[in-house]
Amino acid sequence: MDYLQPRELAKKMVAVGEEKLFMSTKDTIIRGIGAGAILTLAAFFALTVLLKTGSLVFAAILFPIGFIMLNMMKFDLITGVFCLAPLPVINKNPGCTWAKVLRNWTLVFFSNFAGALLVVFLASFSVRYGYSGTTEEILPAFHAQMSKIGEGRTLGFANYETAGWFTCLVRGVLCNWMVCMGVIGALYAQSTIGKFFCMWAPIMCFFFMIFEHAVVNMFLFPFAMSMGADFSVTEFFIWNEIPTVIGNIIGGLGFVGLPIYYTYYKESKSSKPEAES
Repeated sequence: MDYLQPRELAKKMVAVGEEKLFMSTKDTIIRGIGAGAILTLAAFFALTVLLKTGSLVFAAILFPIGFIMLNMMKFDLITGVFCLAPLPVINKNPGCTWAKVLRNWTLVFFSNFAGALLVVFLASFSVRYGYSGTTEEILPAFHAQMSKIGEGRTLGFANYETAGWFTCLVRGVLCNWMVCMGVIGALYAQSTIGKFFCMWAPIMCFFFMIFEHAVVNMFLFPFAMSMGADFSVTEFFIWNEIPTVIGNIIGGLGFVGLPIYYTYYKESKSSKPEAES
């Protein structure tokens, strides 16, 4: 059989979560930077595809390449550890604590951010010829695209005030629900081609539906600012990154990690009566 049954998957999810809690600081940081950089390179690629073809469908089909590469390298995104890291604590594994979960989340979050900002610098340097001119002068179409995306998903949410903030949060929930189905797909599929398709499909869905992913946004909005979009760092965090992170936690842990854990790792006895002898 080239995939794990759900009960085996649940056990593997707990084991992988425990492995992440005890990973060294050095390895956590290096893998976090690698994950942030590779995923955001894929986002830059998808934006370029969208600009050149005008097709969101085509960009969504190609974007999962980055997610697949980083998962095959066992790099960590904050969205994935939102789902997996708490499970061994909930299962009361020896030595697993909420302090270790927060340590892991903090290291992975800031490592992902570092990787994303590295790509922001390299991508903007490339597009603007070493910052020798504004994007509006050098590549007006790219400037218009990034301004629309960056301002629309910060100031656009701000225009709706509380409703806008919760809209971003809900999109974060939906995003990591899809993303973590890709994360566990990489665990239950046993063949390389199986892992490829189990990761590709849900990642394509979230990208096409323009849901909010914390790590993609670590690249998207700073990059939009470097391209001339008119919003501030504060507006980015308040109206996008903070609600996105909260939504990603709910979507990953609440909609994927916990349901699988409680129905397969902590499966209740069947109510079917035993056959009489």
